[in-house]
Order: sequence, then C-alpha cells, then structure tokens
Amino acid sequence: MHYKLRIIALVLAAYGVACNAAVYDVRDFGAKGDGQHIDSDAINEAIQRAANDGGGTVVVSHGSFLCYSIHLRSNITLKIEEGAIIKAAPVTKDRHYDESENNDFTQYQDFGHSHWHNSLIWGKDISNVTIEGKGMIDGEGVLTRGGGSKQRQSKGTANKALAMKCCKNVTIRNISLHACGHFAMLLTGVDNLLIENVTADTNRDGFDIDCCEKVVIRNCRVNTVNDDAIVLKASYALGYAKPTRNVLIEDCHVSGYDVGTLLNGTCQKTVTKAPDGDGPTGRIKVGTESNGGFSNITIRRCTFTHCRGLALETVDGAYMKNIDVSDIKMDDICNSPIYIRLGDRMRAPKGFHTSKIRNVSLRNIHVTNADSRYASIIAGIKGNPIKKVRITDVYIQYRGGITLDDVKHQRGSNPFFFGKGGGAAAINRHEGTGGYPEPSAHGIQPAWGFSITNAEDITMKNVKLETITPDERPKFYFENTNGIK
Repeated sequence: MHYKLRIIALVLAAYGVACNAAVYDVRDFGAKGDGQHIDSDAINEAIQRAANDGGGTVVVSHGSFLCYSIHLRSNITLKIEEGAIIKAAPVTKDRHYDESENNDFTQYQDFGHSHWHNSLIWGKDISNVTIEGKGMIDGEGVLTRGGGSKQRQSKGTANKALAMKCCKNVTIRNISLHACGHFAMLLTGVDNLLIENVTADTNRDGFDIDCCEKVVIRNCRVNTVNDDAIVLKASYALGYAKPTRNVLIEDCHVSGYDVGTLLNGTCQKTVTKAPDGDGPTGRIKVGTESNGGFSNITIRRCTFTHCRGLALETVDGAYMKNIDVSDIKMDDICNSPIYIRLGDRMRAPKGFHTSKIRNVSLRNIHVTNADSRYASIIAGIKGNPIKKVRITDVYIQYRGGITLDDVKHQRGSNPFFFGKGGGAAAINRHEGTGGYPEPSAHGIQPAWGFSITNAEDITMKNVKLETITPDERPKFYFENTNGIK
C-alpha cells in the first residue's frame, strides 16, 4: 500500500504544474489588495477567464484582498503568493457570501458537513485544481464557528475557508489558514487529493476529509484548540455511502494551542477547555460521521502536542478496517492517548448496516505526560466486538494520581455524549453506545493503563506503561473480552 501511495503522490504533484501555461494577475481584472476594496469580483473574473481559455494560473500577489465567495473552476491554479492574504469580508446588508445549497440528507450529519457554497472559497464537480503559494487565507472575525448538529448560520454568512465537493485531482500546498470558522477545509468526495506543507491555525476543525479516496496529507501543521485537527470522515452528505480509503497521513504535527499562537510562534496554553468541556482537541481522528466506511488508512511519523490523543471511531454503520498507525510521538495529552470506539449511534438511513472494526495496527508509539482519568480505551458493543488489534512497541507515561474513590464517586455521564443506553451505571463499562464517541463520555476508568471491553483477538507486545505519580487503580481493566494476548 505504501508503494501505491507514493505513486499517487507523484501523480498528484504533476497536476500542480499542468495548468501553468497562462498567467492571470487578479490586479489586471480590477483587484486592489488594499484591504478595503472588495476584490472577490475581480478574482472570480480572472478565474473564469482562465477557465474559458482552457486553464491557467490565477495570481494573487502581495496585499490584503477583501473577499466574499470565490468560485473555483477546473484546470485552475490559484496562486496566493507570499505576502498576499485572501481576507474574509464582513457581511453587510448589500454584500454577503453564497447561500448554503439544499441538501436532502442533512439529518445524517451536522449542518456544517452538509453544505459547501457558504464558504470563502469553494468548488464543486471540478477537476485539476491547485491552490498553492506561501500566502494566507484569513477568516478572523468573519467566518463563523456555527454549523453543528443543532446550529444554523445567519443568512449570508460563511463558516468555511475552503470547501470542495465531488472533485478530482486536487492539490493544496504551502498556504497558511487562520481563524477559519467551523472548517479550515471541508473536502467531500474529493479523489486524488494532495495536501502538502499546509499550516492551519484555526478556531474549530482543521482538515475534514470526507468520503475521499487516494489522499496524501504530508508535512502539515494543524492547530485547533476547539475541535479536531486532521479528521477523516465518511458521512452521508453526498446522499449515498462513499468510503474514505487509501489515505496516507505522514510527517504532520497537530496541537491544541490558543488560536493564532502557532502561526505567531508563541504556542500559548491559556485556553484549557474545548466547547465540550474537556481539554484542547487538536488531534488526528478517524470518525465521527461514519456511514461509508474506512479502509487502508496509514498514519505515520506524526506528533501530537497539548491536545487529545489518537481516535478511531465508527458509530454510524461504517466498516473500519486495515488501519496502520506507526512512529507517533505525543506529549501533554489531555485524554486517552489511544481511543478505539465502535458504537451504535446509527445516524444513518433506516436499515443501514452496522459498524465494525477489524485489523488495526498500532506500532512504535511514544507518549509522555498523558491524562490518566480515561486510560487508553478499546470499546466495542456487546455482541459486536472490536476484532484484531495489534499494539506493538508502545510506551505511555500517564500523570497518575487517581484514587479508587475518584472512580466510585464520579458523577453521571455527560448528556452531550451519551444517547440511548447511557447513564451513570454504564459509565465505566462503555455501555452507553448511542451517543457521541469521546473518551470523557466513559468517565474515569477503573484502570489507568488500558480499559478494554467488548473486544476479541487483541495482542500487545512490548508495551510499557508508567505513571508520574502513584495511581490506586490497576494497570488493566478487561470486560467481555476474548483472546487478549
């Protein structure tokens, strides 16, 4: 699989130079870049002219370009040069962003995942597109953080920096993104995708890769204190179940520092909780939206700092299989360093197939200073266990300091997470399988190292677990398991 993914990366890189025959400077179309004039009309005109001519490079040079929705077209390179900023313009009574389009399947995923037009930059049903350069896309103070399951946006606002739907041969490289609202990038049904050397420092999700195939994400830095940094999803937003598969994430860094402080180099930690009440998010995750399935996912040589740990989740009927994670370093982790969750939220059409997890390999993982309340969790469903997980050459240092009374006297489960089947009695046995999957939903665990329930054929080899301060709980907790080696 690694060989095939390298070939994909080389092919994708070729697309980035395929559209460079003609150059279109947005200033020639009336853009000013003075931070006051609205430049999106000129940029859209330049893009359309290049597309009409068969393709080319649209150049945004030094300056601050105040914009509403920018429309991508096929065979276009949008080059945001060093010193150039595409800045989200404030909504007025006369000017606003494109309205969110209709989607008959919004009930199966959060509102934000179901729409693409309400974005600063968007494209649909296009191919051979590159966004590159050392410039910035900045949504500070304008792109909204709304768009969750019960949230709707105000008319004319935008909640994404970049959104693409049903596209092919897309390259995004070298750019920076700042304060991008709900999503820095929402890429749904985008196949043959390369994201390289991109820095995102934003106030909710970083990269949402949804229903995408043949994807390479490398050498990226993603800082997201309030939500996930790099997250693979397989929602029902397209109106059918499309898998996310053949994905390589390598040499990336994720973190949960205060918004903007990765870009300015200060890496501040004054924000101690994300909106869900737990610590900074900023992790790599597979899930939560999980209808289409996940397979052949490789995550390697990545670092996690001041954020949550690795999360592998399928709760909406997806089959998760052939996941290979290796050479990972984590430090200052605020919940489970490793979280593998199979649930039955089943936000899916009636009669949809059930979730499964098979063939997960975790190798050469080194974790220091991890929150020990939730341990590392592997949790399936009674009658539907997680199967075939291999954990090899792993070192985890927990903070420790939890007592048996902490476990006994903890309060009931968080209703934000637990749906059907939840309740205080279920908190340590992972029986609340119908809510949002998150380590904190399970409560303080009866073990500090690994807590494993409803699982079969789990192998651990050369696993070393330590605590910084003593912890009264045992190292392992097992319930309804079979074949633990």
